[in-house]
Amino acid sequence: MEILNNYIGGWGPSAETRTTDVVNPASQEVLARVPSGNGTAQDVAKAVEAAANAFAEWKEVPPMKRVQPLYKLKQLLEENAEDIARTITMECGKTLAESRGELQRAIENVEVACGIPSLMQSEFSENIAPGIDEFMIRQPLGVCACIAPFNFPGMIPFWFLPYAIACGNTFVLKPSEKVPLTMMKVFALIDRLDLPKGVINLVHGGRETVDALLDHPAVKAVSFVGSTNVARYIYGRAAANGKRVQAQGGAKNPVVILPDADIDMSVKIITDSVFGCAGQRCLAASNIITVGDNGNIRDALYESARSRKTGYGLDETNEMGPVISPESRQRIEQLIQKGAAEGAKVLLDGRNAKVAGFDNGNFINPTILENLPLEGEIIRTEIFGPVMSLIHLNTVDEVLAFINSNRYGNMACLFTGSGANARKFRSQAVAGNIGINIGVAAPMAQFPFSGWSDSFFGDLHGQGRHAIEFFTQTKVVIERWPREWSRKF
Repeated sequence: MEILNNYIGGWGPSAETRTTDVVNPASQEVLARVPSGNGTAQDVAKAVEAAANAFAEWKEVPPMKRVQPLYKLKQLLEENAEDIARTITMECGKTLAESRGELQRAIENVEVACGIPSLMQSEFSENIAPGIDEFMIRQPLGVCACIAPFNFPGMIPFWFLPYAIACGNTFVLKPSEKVPLTMMKVFALIDRLDLPKGVINLVHGGRETVDALLDHPAVKAVSFVGSTNVARYIYGRAAANGKRVQAQGGAKNPVVILPDADIDMSVKIITDSVFGCAGQRCLAASNIITVGDNGNIRDALYESARSRKTGYGLDETNEMGPVISPESRQRIEQLIQKGAAEGAKVLLDGRNAKVAGFDNGNFINPTILENLPLEGEIIRTEIFGPVMSLIHLNTVDEVLAFINSNRYGNMACLFTGSGANARKFRSQAVAGNIGINIGVAAPMAQFPFSGWSDSFFGDLHGQGRHAIEFFTQTKVVIERWPREWSRKF
């Protein structure tokens, strides 16, 4: 069985001999083994040293030349998209259509980062005082690191990587040890680029690797996506070491359906939002809130969820794949039971799901919990699985009060035909990504991914102009050139 190499100025083995299995969540087939243990801290030291050495040269490369390898990377990703998408499905479990969509978002971020030569431009003011000019320039930070999650192994590293290197930084990526194969495919393409050795590096491992990155003095910035508890830990430890941090956390995303919404459209979009990627995404809809008469909506959501086909993601007739691990399946099923114990009706029970030919897979069918108590625990717990909580409230004001009492603030969506209610909702809902008649309010690459509250720790988000600001530091220059000096020559 293959033991995965690191990429530190080129491919090479880890200093750590202990490994963790990379497992197909649909079949439990072991796909590879990834280094995991204390020895990976040595790998981090080696990677950061390589990145720091490369930074001295890379930061002096003009931005127009720095983005040329990204143009080639975009082409390589497009040419190899199907192969990478199949790898995402095999190790992550999502459907092939979802994997293709994920990789397309990754490519879009590379494309936006190619505009860095213009996006990095700053301000210049001539004669702010007699004979004095003032201007601001942006310069790179140094070595930047990304700690990536399991649920989007192809996309999330590209929220950060292309922007970081286009701005003149060097980069160390740690993929999730659960899904490292996708980035192995991507780094095989990166190895074909005309980049100085050490500009982009990859190290494997678990917590030991993470802590080594958070503590290394040469790492200037850390990007993370994962659960809120881990995001808080990453933010606290990295910030205590003087680093810039952007740490995306968890979510409990509300979606509101008003009586004037288009039911057929809303139901299809919401079902895709709740159960897409088996609910394992930070923008998955979770709490579905109906206002007014909800009988038709309830029945339509039930039928849409019940008819969704679960199975192995490489079979394109399937609409939902497994969750990532047996431990995740057990945790989700326990939360469903806890919701029932709190008083919810299990309107649709997806536990104990079986898929022919994949008896050992981590499958859970779509599940709907109805009328969870608002004061209960499950209504505010991120389940991170294919579970819809169906709630009924009486007014838009009640909805906003409920949403704004949530400790998370990743996304809130409203389905309505009323412009006035839409305007009120987008203004008053406490969330960083707002959808109006949209089920997954995922910003395009030119906009920041704007989590709020316990869904984000930091100031500047991934993607768009926030990425340029995060991966650069500003320098203000004030110059005086007295006229009498010029007369000497």
